[in-house]
Amino acid sequence: MIAHATKALMWTTPLRGFLAVPIVLLAATLAAAGGKNKLSYGEGLIVNIPLAPSEVEQVVTDISQNGLIRGSKEYNKDEFIAGAKPSSSSAVFPSWSEGGKVFYKVREGAIDPRNFKDGGDVGTLAVRYVVQPQGDKNTVLRIDALFKEDFRHTVHQSDGSVESAEYKDIQEHLEAIEVMKQQTEEANRERAELQKKKRDFVVPKGKPVDNSQGAFPVGPSYSTEPAPPAESVASADLPAEISSSSTSTSQSLDPQPADTAASEAAAPIQPRPGPLASGQSLEEHVKDLRKQVARLVKAPGAPLKSAPFHTAGTLQSLTTGTEVLILISTPYWYGVETHDGQHGWMQRDELEQP
Repeated sequence: MIAHATKALMWTTPLRGFLAVPIVLLAATLAAAGGKNKLSYGEGLIVNIPLAPSEVEQVVTDISQNGLIRGSKEYNKDEFIAGAKPSSSSAVFPSWSEGGKVFYKVREGAIDPRNFKDGGDVGTLAVRYVVQPQGDKNTVLRIDALFKEDFRHTVHQSDGSVESAEYKDIQEHLEAIEVMKQQTEEANRERAELQKKKRDFVVPKGKPVDNSQGAFPVGPSYSTEPAPPAESVASADLPAEISSSSTSTSQSLDPQPADTAASEAAAPIQPRPGPLASGQSLEEHVKDLRKQVARLVKAPGAPLKSAPFHTAGTLQSLTTGTEVLILISTPYWYGVETHDGQHGWMQRDELEQP
């Protein structure tokens, strides 16, 4: 009699800190005879995610539509299997009746995909994702993969490689969403701070400012419209970073830590201002900075999405050559702002690069 070790299938996934806690992978079956590790097939994957079901469902929808099946390949040179299509059902799997929302990604005509028990020949490779709500802020995600031969109609089970690789892709998307939330909050705080400074102080158009220390908190949305002479503005309202040489008083102001912190928080999405060039006005300096975060929409135009997903709603369609400002940068998406103040998301390859 061969004893088998119990497999740990339920994962608990903390999402703060970029999922820094190691994930427990599918345990291999331990055969008592010989003491050798033997791959376990057909166990699938179950993971508990501390996020709202709607968020997990949105990510799984996007992953099921990306056309790729990871954790397997047809040829040794491949990194994954391409050409998969989303589906609402698959004959490879038996009907699902245990609740939740079910997604499928199917690749027909797959040639001997790797990591399936006794797999071979040509057939259909299918991945099933089941999203099951566990209250308002918790979700159970199940992932299974099967390969069915076209000729013999034999179904081959996965060794867990496909499930683990597909979940890793989902995990990275969930991490990116958490980062985006933080960066959006920081961007909103920075924008509010800049607008407050706009109300308190506006530099006259064309008037040079001593910014030799590169500390003036200039951003894409900072106003440079004409205003009353700086001499009429109370010194208490002036930003601390501006040198006294730009006003009629010779008294220097103390730095404000809150302003510095706000500027540092926006560093990933705004260029760090440098010193003004000789004879350059603040308005010209702002224009130069704007060029560093501005991008143009490529032909034939592109949608402005409400979230960084292919399946997210379209806020508006932007025509070729439309300029947008980059507020947030991720490996695949940009968080942008249009000239009319609309915020949304665009794929990186839909915008011209500098």
